[in-house]
Amino acid sequence: MTVSSSIAVGSHVWIEDSEEAWLDGVVIEVDGEEIKVECTSGKIAVAAVANVHPKDLDAPSCGVDDMTKLAYLHEPGVLFNLRCRYDVNEIYTYTGNILIAVNPFQRLPHLYSNDMMGQYKGVALGDLAPHPFAIADAAYRQMINEGISQAILVSGESGAGKTESTKMLMQFLAHMGGRVAAEGRTVEQQVLESNPVLEAFGNAKTVRNNNSSRFGKFVEIQFNNNGRITGAAIRTYLLERSRVCQVSDPERNYHCFYMLCAAPKEDTEKYKLGNPRMFRYLNQSNCYELDGVDETKEYLSTRRAMDIVGISSDEQDAIFRVVAAVLHLGNIEFAKVSESDASQPKDDQSQFHLKTAADLLMCNEESLEDSLCKRVMVTRDETITRSLDPEAAAISRDTLAKIVYSRLFDWLVNKINRSIGQDPDSKFLIGVLDIYGFESFKTNSFEQFCINLTNEKLQQHFNQHVFKMEQEEYTREEIDWSYIEFVDNQDILDLIEKKPGGIIALLDEACMFPRSTYETFAEKLYQTFRDHKRFTKPKLSRSDFTIGHYAGDVTYQTELFLDKNKDYVVAEHQALLSASSCSFVSGLFPPLPEESSKSSKFSSIGSQFKQQLQSLLETLSATEPHYIRCVKPNNLLKPAIFENSNVLQQLRCGGVMEAIRISCAGYPTRKTFDEFINRFKIIEPSVLNGSYDEIAVCRKILENSGLKGYQIGKTKVFLRAGQMAELDSHRTRILGRSACVIQRKVRSYLARKSFISLRMSAVQVQAFCRGQVARHKYWHRRRDAAALTIQKEAQRFLARKAYALLSASAILIQAGMRGMAARTELLFRKQTKAAVLIQSHFRGFLACSRYLWLKAATIATQCAWRGRLARKQLRMLKMAAKETGALQEAKIKLEKQVEELTLELELEKQIRADIEEAKNRENAKLQSALDEMQMQFEETKKQLVKGIEDAKKTTNEQVQVQEVPVVIDSELVDRLTDENEKLKSLVNSLEKGIEESNKLSEDRLKQALDAESKIIQLKTEMQRLEEKISDMEETQDQMRKQSLTNIPSRKMSGRISQPTQEPQSVRPNKAYGSESSKNLSKSNIQRQRESTDVLLKCITEDLGFSEGKPVAAFTIYKCLVNWGSFTTEKTNVFDRLIQKIGSAIEVEEANNDYMSYWLSNTSTLLYLLEQTLTDTISTPGKPPQSSFFGWMSFRSSRSFSIRKVEAKYPASLFKQQLTAYVEKIYGIVRDNSKKDLLSLLSSSSSIQAPKLSSENSESVNTNHWQSIIESLNGLLTTLKNNFVPPVLVQNIFTQIFSYINIQLFNSLLLHRECCTFSHGESIKAGLDELELWCTQEQEYAGSSWDELTRVRQAVGFLVIHQKSRITYEDLTTDLCPILSPQQLHRICTLYWDEDFNTQGVSPDVISSMKVFITEDATDADADADDTSFLLDDTLSSIIPFSVDDISNSLRQSDFTLVKPAAQLAETPGFEFLLQGQG
Repeated sequence: MTVSSSIAVGSHVWIEDSEEAWLDGVVIEVDGEEIKVECTSGKIAVAAVANVHPKDLDAPSCGVDDMTKLAYLHEPGVLFNLRCRYDVNEIYTYTGNILIAVNPFQRLPHLYSNDMMGQYKGVALGDLAPHPFAIADAAYRQMINEGISQAILVSGESGAGKTESTKMLMQFLAHMGGRVAAEGRTVEQQVLESNPVLEAFGNAKTVRNNNSSRFGKFVEIQFNNNGRITGAAIRTYLLERSRVCQVSDPERNYHCFYMLCAAPKEDTEKYKLGNPRMFRYLNQSNCYELDGVDETKEYLSTRRAMDIVGISSDEQDAIFRVVAAVLHLGNIEFAKVSESDASQPKDDQSQFHLKTAADLLMCNEESLEDSLCKRVMVTRDETITRSLDPEAAAISRDTLAKIVYSRLFDWLVNKINRSIGQDPDSKFLIGVLDIYGFESFKTNSFEQFCINLTNEKLQQHFNQHVFKMEQEEYTREEIDWSYIEFVDNQDILDLIEKKPGGIIALLDEACMFPRSTYETFAEKLYQTFRDHKRFTKPKLSRSDFTIGHYAGDVTYQTELFLDKNKDYVVAEHQALLSASSCSFVSGLFPPLPEESSKSSKFSSIGSQFKQQLQSLLETLSATEPHYIRCVKPNNLLKPAIFENSNVLQQLRCGGVMEAIRISCAGYPTRKTFDEFINRFKIIEPSVLNGSYDEIAVCRKILENSGLKGYQIGKTKVFLRAGQMAELDSHRTRILGRSACVIQRKVRSYLARKSFISLRMSAVQVQAFCRGQVARHKYWHRRRDAAALTIQKEAQRFLARKAYALLSASAILIQAGMRGMAARTELLFRKQTKAAVLIQSHFRGFLACSRYLWLKAATIATQCAWRGRLARKQLRMLKMAAKETGALQEAKIKLEKQVEELTLELELEKQIRADIEEAKNRENAKLQSALDEMQMQFEETKKQLVKGIEDAKKTTNEQVQVQEVPVVIDSELVDRLTDENEKLKSLVNSLEKGIEESNKLSEDRLKQALDAESKIIQLKTEMQRLEEKISDMEETQDQMRKQSLTNIPSRKMSGRISQPTQEPQSVRPNKAYGSESSKNLSKSNIQRQRESTDVLLKCITEDLGFSEGKPVAAFTIYKCLVNWGSFTTEKTNVFDRLIQKIGSAIEVEEANNDYMSYWLSNTSTLLYLLEQTLTDTISTPGKPPQSSFFGWMSFRSSRSFSIRKVEAKYPASLFKQQLTAYVEKIYGIVRDNSKKDLLSLLSSSSSIQAPKLSSENSESVNTNHWQSIIESLNGLLTTLKNNFVPPVLVQNIFTQIFSYINIQLFNSLLLHRECCTFSHGESIKAGLDELELWCTQEQEYAGSSWDELTRVRQAVGFLVIHQKSRITYEDLTTDLCPILSPQQLHRICTLYWDEDFNTQGVSPDVISSMKVFITEDATDADADADDTSFLLDDTLSSIIPFSVDDISNSLRQSDFTLVKPAAQLAETPGFEFLLQGQG
């Protein structure tokens, strides 16, 4: 029955598509037998009505667990149901009692735990979700309850997951019927642990699977009456022997060959193996390794599995010797013997592999060569030995390799069965069949032919089982099913295996004729089956043929059919290996009966396979079968990819569609009475009054619908194909009519309600309007009265205000004029005073400038002259130093001169002491005489004054009028005057004597001081000469040693290296005496230690900053320069400095202020070292920049300047260590800031904000971002206060913003509650705050804002409206160009709107993302972890700057005005710190 009657405009249907297999859409036009459909993908398609299927709109979005419950049981319905379940990781689905398993290509451990096995134990099939455990439990329960052996058939193509499903089944059966064995291991464990052994020797990589089983396996698990496992056995079918010798690219040979080549070194040396590319049986393909597989570990794992299943170490060694022998056999090449058809090993390499193979097989080398190159033909009369040509010898070699490997695999299977232990008394068994699925490749050979024959036989068995299940269902429901036809494929089986005349029979016949070729075989097939409907001949091929299998047409290539079908047991091979001294090898080839051991016996692999297949089917027929169909969703072997065409083809190959066709031939749609009534009760509402039973209700509904051919069983309604669509169409029409009635009633109700509401509103509006008019009139009257009062008061107020304003203006103008006059007078006086002050300062500046210029010129002249004298003296010293003897003489002369000067100095001191003593005595005498003369002079003066006064008194007392003449003693006056003059002359002479003696004393003192300075200078020169002599002697010793060892050495420069300048205190010459002698006797090491201790003690304190430069760094640098530490070969100053810096920063690592202080000091000191030190070697013949006089001139300069010097090893090492500390301190400051921000980010609204109420979220977000801004401002203030170089500040904030970007972005991708519209707005507001901060602090923020690109784009996507209109191109080019497809897919799938429930991006965009993710995963060589959508924090933890960056940042810095540590400059020995300070 067709569905044409149910198709109308608006119907939802499925149509065929060449790419997607089936597409769903809506019918938009019906034109007779053709319809036009608008697909959900946007495509418009035209299809015939007969080729479309209806779509069930009531089906659950996640699919149904049993596809017999589908309303429409057809191909698109089945395919869509599987896809829906696969998208939600529901990989198992029932079709009746058949389980379909879709390979997820990922681990789902929650589905296979012990708890899960406990849930399915004893539960009826269908009560829980589909699972292999349910199939195994059903088989186990049926075996226990009915006493019938069971079989579980697991099928599917390569890579579909058959082996994994088999493991799950065996685990559950072991869980149900397991028991502890006497040896401590259970039987089921041994069965499961035998899998690695069989996989190693029977599995290989194919085009579609990296671990494809190349043999069929039927595992029999034997049970007793109590349902306990008593034994087990493994049966194998058709190992693919030809793979041993022939491998197609890009496939691989069996795993064991590659494992053995990657074995430990002792094993590979024992078996003489190496790289697999060396062996012909392995290098036919370019694939040698598998992604994610370590062959060495697999080898050791296989060894452990052999131990578990009971294979001894000797047997393991023999097994791998046989495997190695097969590889060596493949490398034996043959060449034709001259003038003969015989063959022999081609070269020495082939002979080596022949000998190695013989040694490994423990047989005779010559016998092995004869068995490969010769054949023995036994006749009645004689025995003839025939030589083989190279081609035949190669065939014989491959035959031997295949039969050896086949016998080895059979031995392993038998050994495992013996180890597991079979129970001959077992009552029941459950067999698990894991066999290859239907195969159809571009090139299909004999293996695919046999595999597809197996699947045809199993499909016939499957069809019979399904038909039987259908019969049981119909019988159980008591309905008529006699007219249902059985779908059979017996004609294909007859075509392949019928005797005589089948394809296998014709192949065996062709193999027995020596001259038959694949072309004659193909021609025979064409003649025999040219009229067969299942057999066709391709048009463009002469040897291929095509068979129409149940799963589709397959074209086979016959080129290798004859070779692969032959299975010769060569007598020579049998005799050779039976006689092997290795018991294991001889056991693989037991002696044959005498009549069969004389010649090679032909055996057909096809016939053997038919017999094994017939035995398997007989076993299956004696059991109750259960089916599991494994499906591979894609050929990329990647998760989350479902290819419709590929899955549909596998469903056809697995017989699922055949089962559906069988169901469709009867009653495909089956609904229970409750389901049927609930869905279609609207068709006949009268049946719901309760007076009818369920069967009567269903019959009445069906009769009212006008359907024919349906049947009603005991519990279900059975509908023929298409009847469900008719019922749905009828139901849709009734619902449409009902909807019209409901709409009419609702519209009438709404209109009446609207009219009543409008009328009531009009009455209310009228009453309100009347009241409003009355109130408006009253308000106008009050307004007029108030206006008059207001006008009166306002006019009075304005008048008073105008008067007050006029009065205040007049007063203000007067005050302004008076103030202006006073200010003018004051300004004139200030200008006059300033002009006078400027003139005075300018004149002083000119005088000071001229004085400074003269002073600088004088100093420059003095420096130049002293330099000239120094260079002259240096030249003289160099000339004198050319000969050691001259230096020794000079030393002796200087010593004598020093002694003489010392004696003279002592004499001068004695003379000076005597002179001082005599001078003191003479001065004392003269002073006493002078004092006596002064006293006499005073007494005489007093007497004279007294005489004069007496004379005046006498004169006044005379009363006589007459004049009395006064007598004056002139002689006395003259005598007194003379004495006075003598005394004055004597005083003058005494003063002159004192002055002369003082002058003489000063001259002698000056001479003594000059002598002392000369002695000091001579001693210094003597010390320098001694050091130079020792340096020259050491140099001569080195040159002598080099000349003795004939090692060329670099010529010494002609200069004399300066002595090591150790830090020492500088004392003034006048203080030189006994103290200077003691200082000179001190060792240089002691002085260095003392000065270094003072420096280290000083820098541990916070010295602060001067002119924006760190004082500690500047002080350390000046001390190192003054001490000459940069040019010293050995010194511990640098080590102590580094130790002190390290101990200082370890104390308070968490204190960013303290760390910033040391970051500023270390970076500034590193810059000074970078500008000072150079690694270049000075040119021979030229004095280096770091010479003694160069340092002296540098020390005597009055301004700070940086000079390049040649760095010695300690200085270079110190620079490297200092660089490391700069990077360490930088990392500590950065990481401390990250920790502070992490606490804010982790407790911030980035994750918890969606949980807050709407009233509190805005304030919490504002406070959170304000806290982050305050943290950034605090860090910036700390760095500014410590004058950290700007380049370091910019890098710190760049990495901090990168850290913020990573944390916010990862929180969006990890938490679904963060991917909301409201949360995006809150983060966007916070990012705006950060952008404003970056703009305000552009100098220090740098490019920090650019680090937030990813989170800005992600947040921009969250807050955009109408996301459903966004295309994938808009996302990747405009909105989020920097985000990867994985990140976009994560955000789009996590997005939700908790306020308005707006939709996210369209499903098409999600599909496009999945496609790109799949392509990226396919193209990438890395594992799945490389495609992570999260951001890594490693880039924000690196050191992003170099020493050159710091140098460029500080290049414009001026250190001229920087002041050193004040407390250190006042210390004796550190006066040089004050040089150059103006």
